[in-house]
Amino acid sequence: MLSVRLVQMIEDHAEELTRGLIRTLQGNSRTPHYHSLTYEELHYRTYSVYRNLGHWLSHKSEEPIEANYSDLAKRRFAEGVPLNEVVFALISTKNHLHDYVRSVGLMDSAVELHQERELQRMVGNFFDKAIYYTVRVYEHEAGFPYAKAAMPSAAATPGR
Repeated sequence: MLSVRLVQMIEDHAEELTRGLIRTLQGNSRTPHYHSLTYEELHYRTYSVYRNLGHWLSHKSEEPIEANYSDLAKRRFAEGVPLNEVVFALISTKNHLHDYVRSVGLMDSAVELHQERELQRMVGNFFDKAIYYTVRVYEHEAGFPYAKAAMPSAAATPGR
């Protein structure tokens, strides 16, 4: 059972979360290429995740995640951002969200604690998929020989 209250709180504070993450990405020594990306570009991508979290988590299909993060991979590759920085930025986005949920301290009961854990699990699953599609398409864009053969569409992938 996902806490609608938690998701709504995250979506309502998307701007605050976005600003904090952008400060992190533009000031972290692990993401030097993000220091030169525009605030608007970083804001667009990050805000979209936080503001539409309920929408992202409710998708039964991976196709929207695949499409969005395939586009991100192509953009970052074209901008010359190394893959390790792109992955670190995605992990930072997830961790920033986890830290925020823990910091607000709304878990007053066992049920709410269970809901927070379920949200964390679902968010982790979402970011796992986002990272997978980002890496897959980035490697394809980079021309890695093994990546060309590993590009089935989401609809054709069994077991999902």
